[in-house]
Amino acid sequence: MFRGVTIVNLDSKGRLAIPSRHRERLEAMSGTRLVVTVDRDRCLLLYPESEWDIIERKFAALPALDPTARALQRLYVGNAQEVDIDAQGRILLPVHLREFASLDKRVAFVGLGVKFEIWDESAWCARTEAALNDLAIAELATESGFGSLTL
Repeated sequence: MFRGVTIVNLDSKGRLAIPSRHRERLEAMSGTRLVVTVDRDRCLLLYPESEWDIIERKFAALPALDPTARALQRLYVGNAQEVDIDAQGRILLPVHLREFASLDKRVAFVGLGVKFEIWDESAWCARTEAALNDLAIAELATESGFGSLTL
């Protein structure tokens, strides 16, 4: 499982260094091949290829004539790009994906279980601040049994 936030710099060519603490596990899961795609929250999602294959099969199983299913397929699968980890532990993020997520220089690399989210640092900080004040999150935590969890 991947977890935690690491702030990294995106270089002028659009290369992003995978945090060293995650590289070994990623390479064990999928070699050097990863898949990056868009997310509705205006960040990017990064998966080991082996995990992405599971998700892509689920998208492929959706009803082909359902307009909502097709919209989801277009959004996630249509924007998916394979990227390789280079010898320096970096991936090259395609221009259109960097523009989609407004990635400039400082990037939040966020581990979320089997995938990562890639955010512009200021957008990540704003999202985190909003979550701290979101009453719906507090409600969900209570309803799902997390209300009694001590952290």
